[in-house]
Amino acid sequence: MESPHLPTEIISYILSYLHVTDRKEASLVCKSWYEASQDHQFQKNATFKFPVSTSSLDFIRALARRPRCGLIISHLDGSSLSRQILLEVGLHLGPRLDSLALPGSSIIESSLLGVLPHLTSLRKLDLHGLDSLFMSGAFLSRQEHRQQVQKALGNLEELDLSDLRYLSDLSFNRLTSCTPRLRSLALAGCHIAFEFDPYRGSPVGSGSSALVSLRNLLSLLQKQASTLRSLDLSRTSITPESLRSIAQVPGLRLEDLSLHGCKELTDYSMEILCKHQNGLKTLDVRACTELTSRTVLAVATDLKELQSLSLSQDWKITDKGLTELMALPCLRTLDLSECLHVSGADLVKGLSSPQPRAQLQALSLRNCSYIRDTAIFSLAQLLGSNLRKLDLTSCVYLTDISVHAIATYLPALVVLRLGWCKEISDWGLLGMVEPTKNCEPRDKEPPSLPFQEKPRLVTDEDLGAFRDQEGASLLALRGLQELDLSACSKLTDTSITQVLRFADLQRLSLSMLPEISDDSLVSVALHCRNLTSLALNLCPQISDQGMARALPLLHRLQHLFMACCDGVTNETLSIIALHCDRLRTLDVSMCKDITVHQVELLQSRLPFLEKVQCRFANGADFTMVL
Repeated sequence: MESPHLPTEIISYILSYLHVTDRKEASLVCKSWYEASQDHQFQKNATFKFPVSTSSLDFIRALARRPRCGLIISHLDGSSLSRQILLEVGLHLGPRLDSLALPGSSIIESSLLGVLPHLTSLRKLDLHGLDSLFMSGAFLSRQEHRQQVQKALGNLEELDLSDLRYLSDLSFNRLTSCTPRLRSLALAGCHIAFEFDPYRGSPVGSGSSALVSLRNLLSLLQKQASTLRSLDLSRTSITPESLRSIAQVPGLRLEDLSLHGCKELTDYSMEILCKHQNGLKTLDVRACTELTSRTVLAVATDLKELQSLSLSQDWKITDKGLTELMALPCLRTLDLSECLHVSGADLVKGLSSPQPRAQLQALSLRNCSYIRDTAIFSLAQLLGSNLRKLDLTSCVYLTDISVHAIATYLPALVVLRLGWCKEISDWGLLGMVEPTKNCEPRDKEPPSLPFQEKPRLVTDEDLGAFRDQEGASLLALRGLQELDLSACSKLTDTSITQVLRFADLQRLSLSMLPEISDDSLVSVALHCRNLTSLALNLCPQISDQGMARALPLLHRLQHLFMACCDGVTNETLSIIALHCDRLRTLDVSMCKDITVHQVELLQSRLPFLEKVQCRFANGADFTMVL
């Protein structure tokens, strides 16, 4: 098939509306479509991920035709094949490579030095977890090697050294001396001696340490203060005094700072940080459990340019300070998940104030058990069409009223998570109000107990009214791409089949919905054909018959979770092998009628399948990670 009557530019324009996987399929139609799919607009920021294999060599050579790209090569080791792959990368892609990451690898210095000198345009280098490279302490110890690497990495902007157990002052200095223009440095999870050097058994002093020392880190920050804008010290033992020292480095103007899991930090150290680094745009202090609302007030007072703030798991934070926080005009993302004392009242108060105020695009209130319908109703009205991501997972007191408010006032939502909101029912998803019960007093009859009351089920007559109404059902969220309804156990086929009709939906979780059946599964597959991830764990009524009707419609499916689905057997695995050739993750744990032999057969037939979970499938305790 050829289409000579259409110019390549027109075909490229049409292909630009396709998902990347569909564009790949379209490129196989004919020569002109292939040429159109190679347009420069589709080559920007392309990153290719592949493991070590003999076929990787031909793939790397084929990439030489591309203008620029990034690589993620996993499971490199000391083998001759791994060394050859790195040499081919340097030979064919050297000056055109933008980024390089080597996850799950265990290479030695000579292997990496075989490729680094060729990567003269590299902007991002990810060495996280590469302990084998730094274990000997001799990395870049030779002057000629440092000169070669410095010549190649002189323009490197991002360096990730996270989770390196053997990173020392010497190796850190040697590497960073080759990267004089860093904008981003990640040291998350590294063993950094901030106050006490465990190898010397004494406080950190002069001289090199077997660990990276605070003194050495401060020296680097001083040298590169003019360019460094992002710093990640998450999961380190940074002390309040150390944070104050970093915050006051002359000339340092950080924009992004991550301190996730730094449990020793105090409010006073955060106040000093906010005062001296008032240009911060992103601040992550998740799981800094000693922080209180004093930190929130400091952020609201000093960080006027802040765009993203994460306070998740900071359990001492209350509503205090959130009113002032909502006065930050640039704030777009706020994570308050697991801040157990937050009720949302001060968020509403802050957003109700006159301009300027925060224009939130993402809000997480996951596990905030004090959140009630009144707060969500008010927040939905105030945030309106700006909000694109809302996480209300485990806000257990929310009811259908919140769902009505979300559907009415938040039409631009792309991500909605309502997992474990067990009071949500079919009525909420349908945008209807459950008919009120007779409230007239009844003589000589005791009042009914709460556990005796059952919600009235939706009837065919009610569905007729739903189709005729213009109410606020979940259907109003036309751009939804992710929806989590896990453990909303009152939901049934009635609402799922009528409401879940989102053309752009990519990720859906219906786990732990005991009342849904194959009808819901088939309806979802028919109306949500862009799904890449589908979770159906603990849905006992899902069967092979439903899978046989649904899976042929889900061509993009990459992740399928159906643990504890007793109605699913080996027949479903055969259906997956036929129709789900893009599948990467499969969970069939505790499916009693699925056998290990059939799982192994499925693995041999699906080339992209990376992870299979099948613990206790067919009664066996067996887990495969491919």
